[in-house]
Amino acid sequence: MGPLEGIKVIEIAGIGPGPFCAMMLSDMGAEVVRIDRRSSLGQGTKFDVLNRGRQSLALDLKKPEAVEVVLRMVASADALTEGFRPGVTERLGIGPEACHARNPRLVYGRMTGWGQEGPLSQAAGHDINYIALSGVLHSIGRQGENPVPPLNLVGDFGGGGMYLAFGIVSALLVAQRTGKGQVVDAAMTDGSASLMASVYGMASRGFWLNQRASNMLDSGAHHYDTYECSDGKWISLGSLEPQFYALLREKAGLDDSAFDAQMDRDAWPHLKEKLAKVIRAKTRDEWCEIMEGSDVCFAPVLDLEEAPAHPHNRDRETFVELDGVTQPNAAPRFSETPGAIQGPPPKAGEHSSEVLDRWGFSTDEIAALEKCEAV
Repeated sequence: MGPLEGIKVIEIAGIGPGPFCAMMLSDMGAEVVRIDRRSSLGQGTKFDVLNRGRQSLALDLKKPEAVEVVLRMVASADALTEGFRPGVTERLGIGPEACHARNPRLVYGRMTGWGQEGPLSQAAGHDINYIALSGVLHSIGRQGENPVPPLNLVGDFGGGGMYLAFGIVSALLVAQRTGKGQVVDAAMTDGSASLMASVYGMASRGFWLNQRASNMLDSGAHHYDTYECSDGKWISLGSLEPQFYALLREKAGLDDSAFDAQMDRDAWPHLKEKLAKVIRAKTRDEWCEIMEGSDVCFAPVLDLEEAPAHPHNRDRETFVELDGVTQPNAAPRFSETPGAIQGPPPKAGEHSSEVLDRWGFSTDEIAALEKCEAV
């Protein structure tokens, strides 16, 4: 059950943003079949959370029989996703032209770092490189220190996998109206740049300074930052609006008139020192008792063990345990067609015969494919 129930997706196995996109589609109810390499047969564990919720078919795409398997499946699929460098699937025989010849309605999703065209399109890269090129990385970090990579959340998952999933669903809506599929070119440079839309807008009007930790949202402001408590744990404050800032001053006891200068950039460093001293006087739990649930715009900084146990996350079931592995639940939520994790991650090739049978291959055909080691 889910908003994408009935949608059939073929995922050509990859790493990072590609599996994340497929996970999102599966969590929303799509039937996703992961095409793993035959050489990876049996690989995979329950900890491969990005691979959850689908079945695995292991193929040797260097064999023409395996390529024909993919093209036959494409004929009844709604979408296909791949994350190779530009031109690789064409050389394998499963590029957009070959697939659209079998199914003109197919949505062909392509996930790359630099995009299908451009001077860098054939170069290797990782999240840190893609967000460096889009202006994201320059903007994150403390003043006078190195730019800080925000894990691989902005390039791989935010600007990559989520944009590909959004693109696929958008193209599926077009295909339903017109009967015509298309190629979705999701590049992490494009997606991470798109995530910076508001920052580029503020920079254009002179509101955002082009240097780290000098702005409202990049740790420049004293009222939008993290602070260490007396027990070595941390809290986060985001008291931007005047009424929230006034409540912060009330609850933290910030009577000093210097704090009247909330929006004075020149005063921020000095006010940050003062506020840091106040926060260090209490433990994190004490600040939670004072501020949590109020309009201060406050939250404790929780680690990976603490976050799933927090009462708010428990109440909303933001995290679930599947086969002994704690992991984020399906998101977002729907009132009528809720998504759900469809199952644990598969081992490569775990469902090969079952998938082929369900997708219309006969017993004899499956046996022949196994005999020639295409499957």
